[in-house]
Amino acid sequence: MSQLLILAAEGETENPLVPPIPELVIGLLAFVIVFGFLAWKLLPNINKVLEERREAIEGGIEKAEAAQTEAQSVLEQYKAQLAEARHEAARLRQEAQEQGATLIAEMRAEGQRQREEIVAAGHAQIEADRKAAASALRQDVGKLATELAGKLVGESLEDHARQSRVIDRFLDELDQKAEAAR
Repeated sequence: MSQLLILAAEGETENPLVPPIPELVIGLLAFVIVFGFLAWKLLPNINKVLEERREAIEGGIEKAEAAQTEAQSVLEQYKAQLAEARHEAARLRQEAQEQGATLIAEMRAEGQRQREEIVAAGHAQIEADRKAAASALRQDVGKLATELAGKLVGESLEDHARQSRVIDRFLDELDQKAEAAR
């Protein structure tokens, strides 16, 4: 410590924190040359790369926003088309139900008409069969009645006009008795 005091008193001691002036000037000059070279050569390239990067990021953001807007638009179109398709399907289903109901009503009406035709044809056939059976029965009953009457009376009743009158009278009496019984 005594040496420090001696050196401080002499005034010739150098401060370790402050370099000598020639070194300071040379260092400062070298720093300015290196900084100038870097600013002249590298700074435009760095600024150019940073600008390109900024534009790419902004362009990417704009593209993403445009893509999102387009996707939203397409989604809305698809939703509208889907709603329209659902509406169309409901309309077609309704039309099919109406056509089915109309077809069923037409088929029922046609079935009813055919049933009535069949029933009418059946009644006509039954009436024709009944008349044919009544006619055949009249002839058979008339023939049997004339044979029986001929056997009872003892003479032949082969005369056709007489035979028809006897048969008609006999059947008319039967009809009157049948109506009276009702």
